[in-house]
Amino acid sequence: MRFLTPKPGHDLTYDDVFMTPRRSSVSSRLDVDLTSTDGLALPVPLVVANMTAISGRRMAETIARRGGIAIIPQDLPTGIVAGTIAKVKAAHTAFDTPVRVSPSTTIGEALGLMGKRAHGLVVVVQDGAPLGLLSPAETTGLDRFVQVHEAMTTDMTIVTPDTPPAEVFDLLTTRRHRVALAVQDGSLVGLMTLKGALRATLYAPSVDSQGLLRVGVAIGISGESARRATELLDAGADALVMDTAHGHQERMLDALRQVRQVVDAHDRRVPIVAGNVVTADGTGDLIEAGADVVKVGVGPGAMCTTRMQTGVGRPQFSAVLECAAEAADAGKAIWADGGVKHPRDVALALAGGAGAVMIGSWFAGTHESAGELMHDHDGRPYKESFGMASARAVRMRTREQSRYERARAALFEEGISSSRMYLDPTRPGVEDLLDFIVAGVRSSCTYSGARSLREFTTHAVVGIQSRSGYEEGRPHHTSW
Repeated sequence: MRFLTPKPGHDLTYDDVFMTPRRSSVSSRLDVDLTSTDGLALPVPLVVANMTAISGRRMAETIARRGGIAIIPQDLPTGIVAGTIAKVKAAHTAFDTPVRVSPSTTIGEALGLMGKRAHGLVVVVQDGAPLGLLSPAETTGLDRFVQVHEAMTTDMTIVTPDTPPAEVFDLLTTRRHRVALAVQDGSLVGLMTLKGALRATLYAPSVDSQGLLRVGVAIGISGESARRATELLDAGADALVMDTAHGHQERMLDALRQVRQVVDAHDRRVPIVAGNVVTADGTGDLIEAGADVVKVGVGPGAMCTTRMQTGVGRPQFSAVLECAAEAADAGKAIWADGGVKHPRDVALALAGGAGAVMIGSWFAGTHESAGELMHDHDGRPYKESFGMASARAVRMRTREQSRYERARAALFEEGISSSRMYLDPTRPGVEDLLDFIVAGVRSSCTYSGARSLREFTTHAVVGIQSRSGYEEGRPHHTSW
């Protein structure tokens, strides 16, 4: 990447910069290879942040099917995390995991489960076999205590799990059905919507050497890091993320060296991601201690109050540029963590040298995030989100300590403990946001004449803009 004009003497955020188009021979977005350059070779260079309100089993399955990877938070007991990994690995790589209910489930209970998945319906199952489907349309005018078998539709499209997505699309179009159910040996395996069929032909899943969906796990830097790393490797984790707000500290470096030894001695070699830092020195020290990927970003996240409380942090675009250059010199990579609100921000991070981009709050307001779906007084759906250094997160992380120690730790917070993240009515599912982001990044590459992300980092030309220049590029949804 190069600057259109001389590089300024001050640090830059994503809003401060723009990319200029270049002569290009790339004629289609689909000609662009978006494989991540971080060593994980993700088909899509997107990582779901290890935030308790966001990253869980539903999110991990969905994002992996579309080529990314989710990181399970460190707050959860190892046994629960191991169970989550097992469920993700057991999920089908093309068909979505259905929400199952029994015939005696009440409509009220079923309606409460429909928001767990973007397809917005439940499958009525008995002894593993699908009996019918229930969506809000079938419940209109019915008492909430009516059992689902009395309201479900039994008109279903049944396919096998190896049915090509294009064939599923044609079947659903012909029959005017919303979903197709994959059944094998009489048992329900998964479901596929019309959009899901299209996406299955546009995205490659992120899978391990055995063809199973990939999922990463975060671990802390306490004295238990090495033990937890061993247990999570045995459970099948595909990436270990050593995560703390201040990544450039001795405790992190010591823990990182220990985990490096564990990974090197294990029969499964998985990448170690460590952070967070915002300087070349921090990046170099983490790599020297054993990190394969360095997580970059202090304070740009929507739930983070670090900069306002401490004055510590750095504008994210400049942090990415400096840390990516340092990592590249060492043959390693970085993840840009935080501060992305639009597809342009993801594209700029990748142009600046990030191997992949980590997203948190942007994905919080989706059906697949780990939070419960709620509604405000106007009926608008939302999910609650909170920062991982907030008092709420600290209470969860210290739940095994005494009440006194927990109360004392919660006094010192650097994050928002509760924030409403409203579901976008046009993009309520994380796959909808993925489509939005990937389309933008692919177009950015074509404008730069790049057929891959490695070419993108060398071809991109970036300029500096004023606040009015940024505002000029914003769309107007109503007249001015």
